[in-house]
Amino acid sequence: MGHFFAMHSRMKYINRWALMRNVSGENISEHSNDVAVIAHALAVIKNIRFGGNLNAERASFLGLYHDMTEIITGDMPTPVKYHSEDMREAFRQVEDKAGQKLLSMLPEDMRQYYESAFFPEKEDEYLWKIVKAADKISALIKCIEEKNAGNNEFGKALESTKKAIEKMDMPEAKVFLEEFIPSFYLSLDEQSEA
Repeated sequence: MGHFFAMHSRMKYINRWALMRNVSGENISEHSNDVAVIAHALAVIKNIRFGGNLNAERASFLGLYHDMTEIITGDMPTPVKYHSEDMREAFRQVEDKAGQKLLSMLPEDMRQYYESAFFPEKEDEYLWKIVKAADKISALIKCIEEKNAGNNEFGKALESTKKAIEKMDMPEAKVFLEEFIPSFYLSLDEQSEA
């Protein structure tokens, strides 16, 4: 029996930003959807504005599954996960075991189609960089939404996340920040009037 998709549906029970007070909660299912949409957009921007030849649909696929192991591991807060190289390596090993467990829940003949979502392949190296940028942009959007709702708890996270995206030095991420992020500061009425 294949439990993979039943487990996938449990992503909605894993909340993000556990150490911070949230006006509006966010789970990894919602987050992964946002990352998939943004990763697709970043790949499209790279292709049409910077002469790239990326598979935007594959970027979206990788974004959809990028946090699925957190069903097993939980969402480790960033200050803990990145505290030291030892912590990063230990958590990487835990994530690998979680990925293996999830893959084992698929029928054997389907595993090859999902394996690269848990164990990156060399040819997807730049797509994973795209997913990482999309992950950070999704976090930036969450920070903006919380700040717009009057939650100052996310002020420092907003600034550090924006700097982290800029530090990635990806022209497609820069375009997204310049052309699409300003809309997240607007109300629905302001967005509709544009």
